[in-house]
Amino acid sequence: MRQKLGLLGDRDFRHFFLAAAVSQFGSQVSMLALPLAAVLALHASPFAVGVLAACETAAFLLVGLPAGAWVDRMRRRQVLVVSDLGRMAVLGSVPAAWALGVLSMPQLYSVALITGVLTVFFDVASQSYLPHLVGRDALPEGNTKLEVVRGVSQVSGPTFAGLAVQALTAPVAVLADAASFALSALFLRGIHRPEQLPVREPGARLRTEIMQGLRFVLGNAVLRPIAISTATFNLFAAITNVMLIVLLSRELRQSAGTIGLFFSVASAGGLAGALVATRISARLGQGPTIWLSQLATGLFGLGLPLAQAGWPLWGAAFAFSASCAAIAVYNITQLSLRQRLTPDPLLGRMNATMRWMVWGTLPLGGLAGGVLGASFSPRAALWVAAVGGLSASAPLMLSPLRTMRQHAVPAGPRQRLAPEIPD
Repeated sequence: MRQKLGLLGDRDFRHFFLAAAVSQFGSQVSMLALPLAAVLALHASPFAVGVLAACETAAFLLVGLPAGAWVDRMRRRQVLVVSDLGRMAVLGSVPAAWALGVLSMPQLYSVALITGVLTVFFDVASQSYLPHLVGRDALPEGNTKLEVVRGVSQVSGPTFAGLAVQALTAPVAVLADAASFALSALFLRGIHRPEQLPVREPGARLRTEIMQGLRFVLGNAVLRPIAISTATFNLFAAITNVMLIVLLSRELRQSAGTIGLFFSVASAGGLAGALVATRISARLGQGPTIWLSQLATGLFGLGLPLAQAGWPLWGAAFAFSASCAAIAVYNITQLSLRQRLTPDPLLGRMNATMRWMVWGTLPLGGLAGGVLGASFSPRAALWVAAVGGLSASAPLMLSPLRTMRQHAVPAGPRQRLAPEIPD
C-alpha cells in the first residue's frame, strides 16, 4: 500500500501535502472574493481593481530578493508556519471590518500588500523545503502531487467562492481563506523530520548573498530563458486576471456563482495537465515540453477575449481550460528542473530570484490592466493580454531548452552551467 501511495505514504510529506491542499483551496476563495469585495461591496472602478491586483503581487518586487537570502539563513519549516499564521490574521480583518461597517479600499490594499509579503516568504521557503523533504530524485513526483492539489483547488475553489459570495457577501467569504491558513499551519507543525539551521559563511553579508542568487540565475543558460519567458507571460496574465472578472461581472452581468463556475471549468484543465505532465516530459524531454507547453498556453489564451453571454462564455471557458492545462505542464516541468540543478545552499536565493523576476511583473500587469480597462474597455485589455502572452514562448524556443532532453545537474554558486547536450 505504501508503495502505491508513493510519497503520500511518507507521513511528513503527507502533512506537507495536506497543508498545501487546505491553503490552496482557501486562496482560491480569496482570489475571487477580494476583487469581488472591491467591485460589488465597495463599487470600485476598474482602475481601483487594478491597483488592488498590483498590491497583491507588489511584494515580489519589494522583498523578493532579500526574502531568498533570509530564507537560506533560517529553518524553512518555521518560515512556512509563521507565514501561514500571519496571513490568517491579516485576512481575518476583512470580514471583521465589514461587520463593523468600516471596510474600505485602503484596507483592502493593505491586506493585499501584507498578505503578498507573507506569501513571498512562504512560496520561497516551500519550494526550497521540498528537496529537503523528499530528496532530489523524487522532486518530479512531489511537484506533480502538489500541482494536482492546486488543480483540484482551482476547480472546486472558485465555485465554492462564488456561492459563498452570493450567500455571505464577498468580505465574509474571505474568512474561509483565513481559516485555511490556520489549518495549514497545524499540518506543517506536525512534520517531524529534523531540519538543521543553515550554516552561514563567516562575515557573509545580505547584499553579497543576494548577488550570488542573481548571478546564478542570470548566468545560467537554462534558468535565464525560463525567467524571461515566465516574466513576460505573467505580465500579460496579470492584465487578464484583473479585467476578466470586471468583464464577467460588469459588462456581461454574470452572477458571482456563474463567475465561480466559469473559473472552475477553466481550472479543470490545470488538474488534467498536472496528471499528465510527467508522462509528457518523459516522452518529449524536459526542454521541448517546457517551450511547447508555453506556446500552447498562449495559443489557447486567444479565446478569452471572445467571451460573450450565453454559449460563447463556455467556449471561452474551454479555451481557458486548455490554457490552464498547458500552464500546469509548464510549471511542473520547469520547477522540477530548477530544483534539481540548484545546489541546496542556493535554493532559497534561486527561488527568490526567479520569483522576483517572474512575479515582479504581476503588479505592473495589474496596473496596466486597470489603465487599459479604464481608458478603453476590459475586452480591449484582454486582447492586449492575449497577444502579448503569445510572445512568451520565444525566449524558450531560442534557448538550449529547444532540444534539451535530459535534466541538468547541480552546480556551485559561481559555476555557469553548460547547456545540455541534446539527444
